[in-house]
Amino acid sequence: MDQTLQFDPAILAKYDVSGPRYTSYPTAPQFHEGFDDKAYAEVAALSNEDPIPRPLSLYVHVPFCDTVCFYCACNKIITGNYSRAGTYLDYLEKEVALQSQLFDADRRVEQLHFGGGTPTYLSDEDLIRVMDMLSRYFTLERGPQREFSIEIDPRAVRETTIELLAKLGFNRMSVGVQDFDPAVQKAVNRIQPYETTARVIAKARSCGFRSTNLDLIYGLPLQSVETYSRTLDQTLELRPERLAVYNYAHLPHLFKVQRQIREEQLPGPDEKLAILELTIRRLTEAGYVYIGMDHFALPEDELAQAQRAGTLHRNFQGYSTRAECDLVGLGVTSIGKVGESYSQNLRDMEAYYARLDEGRLPVFRGVELSADDQLRRDVITEIMCHSRVDFREMEERYQIHFRDYFRDALERLQGMESDGLVRIESDRLQVLPRGRLLLRHVAMAFDAYLNADNGKTRYSKVI
Repeated sequence: MDQTLQFDPAILAKYDVSGPRYTSYPTAPQFHEGFDDKAYAEVAALSNEDPIPRPLSLYVHVPFCDTVCFYCACNKIITGNYSRAGTYLDYLEKEVALQSQLFDADRRVEQLHFGGGTPTYLSDEDLIRVMDMLSRYFTLERGPQREFSIEIDPRAVRETTIELLAKLGFNRMSVGVQDFDPAVQKAVNRIQPYETTARVIAKARSCGFRSTNLDLIYGLPLQSVETYSRTLDQTLELRPERLAVYNYAHLPHLFKVQRQIREEQLPGPDEKLAILELTIRRLTEAGYVYIGMDHFALPEDELAQAQRAGTLHRNFQGYSTRAECDLVGLGVTSIGKVGESYSQNLRDMEAYYARLDEGRLPVFRGVELSADDQLRRDVITEIMCHSRVDFREMEERYQIHFRDYFRDALERLQGMESDGLVRIESDRLQVLPRGRLLLRHVAMAFDAYLNADNGKTRYSKVI
């Protein structure tokens, strides 16, 4: 496929609307409490019936942080009381035990991700404890094909932590940075010297980690093209295998901590677009491939390889190489995907504990996908991952006539076709280089729930 993209500020401004990020379809607003722990258990039981067992992916949510970053919209608990982590792990083990009963032992865990919060908030002893409990209840893959990743805050890494993580089987990490500029760091309450980040990445490589993702954010207070250019200089010195460059969504009415950010210090829309344009140009000139949305990867990275092979996938952690896995969410607020369903755990810690004290899984809402949901999910995944849809492939898979089934969606895309963003052919939809930054907008045309919502649900901007 054509990996190029074109930056057109006028077009991006024209289409800068709000919309879902499509880490799932249906998206989270469609999850409902009618899909509970009993419904989840039924779906999990059915997932064991495949003649060839599907591998598993585990997501473990560690909600704790020592300090708060003012931009953060994650599900986290800010505390210096470490005993809370011990209590949490006691309950996490109860959940792990309950979940493991639902899946046959021959379903190996090929993918594992620790997210948060700050997973390295946990002590080395407790990191060992969590891996031990997972090993007791699930069959963890130990071969080189495993993909075990963890989110790292370089400020919360001890001298022994990276080497320990490697011994525990982790081979990928995602490192939070956001910006290397000291003034920006102060404005968002995340003081993290470049040397601290560089030391962690160097240590990971020396310990055999095969991939590092680095997170940046544009649109933070005091950022400008000039300051961000220096951040990109330092980022390219580190040359991470993957990069995620997120647009900061300032929503203080939803996230109280964002009220600590001074709005007058935020870059304006034109400055943000200029920063985005600079970022895309600098990264592509440095050899990175634009994967989609806000993700870039070196050509030899597995993410770029999966895109070239047509096997790239998208889930709640973003882009993924493991489309075939059932995803089991563990911990407070975690989201999973098992069979043709999505599910989410309770978001309140005390409610999460109380449910487990009853001997029940803490699933409180979700959705089981209809045939229409599955079809639209696959179409949207093709757009988000590969910038195209093969009509005949969808017709064979779902026994439909694509142009008839999606007549309304194709009509909604006519404006984008006139603007040279997509090309609608007799047997395929192709997102053109001018439209690759607007994948979410293209996908929105196929979202049956969004187009019936009339703008009631609040989403972040697509750019």
